[in-house]
Amino acid sequence: MGAIAADLSRLPGDTQVLDGAGVRPYLTDATETRGVHGRADAVALPSSAEGVRDVVEWCYERSVPLVPRGGGSGYAAGAVPDGGVVLALERLRAQRSLDPLLWRAEVEAGMTTAEVRRRAREAGLWLPLDPGAAEQSQIGGNFATNAGGPHAFKYGVTRAWVTGVEAVLAPGELVDTGGFTRKDVASYDLTGLLCGSEGTLGVVTAVRLRLIPPPAAAIPVAAVYPDSAAGCAAILRVMGSGLVPATLEYLDEGALRAARFGYPGDLPAGAGFLVVAEADGDEQAARRLADDLREALAEDALAVAQPPAAELARWRDGVSLAVVAQLGGKVSEDVAVPVERLEEAIEATVAIGRRHDLPALSWGHAGDGNLHSTFLVATGDTGALERADAARAELFRLAVRLGGTISGEHGLGAVKDGPTYREVSLTRAHERIKRALDPEGLLNPGKKR
Repeated sequence: MGAIAADLSRLPGDTQVLDGAGVRPYLTDATETRGVHGRADAVALPSSAEGVRDVVEWCYERSVPLVPRGGGSGYAAGAVPDGGVVLALERLRAQRSLDPLLWRAEVEAGMTTAEVRRRAREAGLWLPLDPGAAEQSQIGGNFATNAGGPHAFKYGVTRAWVTGVEAVLAPGELVDTGGFTRKDVASYDLTGLLCGSEGTLGVVTAVRLRLIPPPAAAIPVAAVYPDSAAGCAAILRVMGSGLVPATLEYLDEGALRAARFGYPGDLPAGAGFLVVAEADGDEQAARRLADDLREALAEDALAVAQPPAAELARWRDGVSLAVVAQLGGKVSEDVAVPVERLEEAIEATVAIGRRHDLPALSWGHAGDGNLHSTFLVATGDTGALERADAARAELFRLAVRLGGTISGEHGLGAVKDGPTYREVSLTRAHERIKRALDPEGLLNPGKKR
């Protein structure tokens, strides 16, 4: 065992410590397929908030960098370390409270998203958050990236459902932010500041959540179009009509071609774009909204249908895997643009891929203008990966030029294009905040830069 791991293992309590050698699962995330790998001197696995505090304090006393880690399902290498200590939160998975009559819960950061939703459901309540990899992703990681998902169009991203957190700040201070009070303007919104900070300002150990009763009905409506122009016009009609579906999603021609097998319905000849919306609410309201959505989506559509909800959800969850299966790998980014520029971004993604000799496609959260712009690469093709990096940089510049952002929901991590980010961010203000909360720069260094 190395010196750092050996010294760290002497901490009081039951924090488990692993040597940095031979802990590959803690050194990667979903960017592993792109060749992104980290290194660490030690992995600490505390089982309590106090244990997290002790690790942070130990690291700060010795100027050792630390990287908080959730489920490792991220797409931006946000939890990939470059030396130092990986602070894994997987053992913090207790439910501290669940109050069905007050529509709220407090859970520790290591509980998976799927488990949080299951427990809420058993209490007759619902947490609308539905980011991908729900069985792997942890609620603390959702908070750290301010994760979204299909239902974010109507219900909002993670921040909308978090009323407060317990967190460890440098140099080892355990604090509470927010709480269950419905109104509070007495202090700065530290909860909001920590949300989306990707572990660069503090380590979240528990999350207080707002819950709601689930909708009685959810009815999907799917419309097929010949091209992105017709499909994006339909999306704008839905939004301009004042209709508020629970989800408003799209697949472009390439994504639809890759995932058409298993689609729960008929795809007519000439299908080049798919829009999927979901009407929810009580039975009567959901049916009425579904009818209105059908009417709004019908113009210029090749077909409009109401596929079975459960089958459609399973198919939608498998789109990413179907895309990967085309060549064995992909480089995908989550840029977001104003919704009226969505068609431009979709077409430009394909054009960027063509310029870099890469098949390109996209799918994503149409109502949020959030694209999963994707460049396909063959497994082991290092040349294609290099071209994909150049394509990503061009994609980021495109998003900024269209008035958008280089990340809609996955965060920046270590793989986003720093120069483009700095062009559109309040860099000096960000740097001052970072120095105030992490004066030695030890919390997830090199991320959110």
